[in-house]
Amino acid sequence: MSISTQMIWIILGCMIVTLVPRIVPFIFVRNIQMPELALKWLSFIPLCILTALVTESMIVKTNSALTFDWKAMIVLIPTLLCAMLTKSLSITVITGVVLMAAVRLIW
Repeated sequence: MSISTQMIWIILGCMIVTLVPRIVPFIFVRNIQMPELALKWLSFIPLCILTALVTESMIVKTNSALTFDWKAMIVLIPTLLCAMLTKSLSITVITGVVLMAAVRLIW
């Protein structure tokens, strides 16, 4: 299997387009003293991201109504508590993944 030069340029371009929005904000924020209110607001981003991701997988559409995926509901509560206590996206995601794996293993 060979890879063309064009494909390598496309992959490198995609890499740059993906990395720039993730790195540039950190470069600007590093040199700026942010107000306490902004820092407090930013601390809730992991919780908001988790809620948006989990809510979509929690609700299941059937032919006649909307129902809950109870496995996701069981994992949601401890994962939300972890997110609120740690305010760390990495720890929250790892906790949710491990808990969901355990629930799926048991059921």
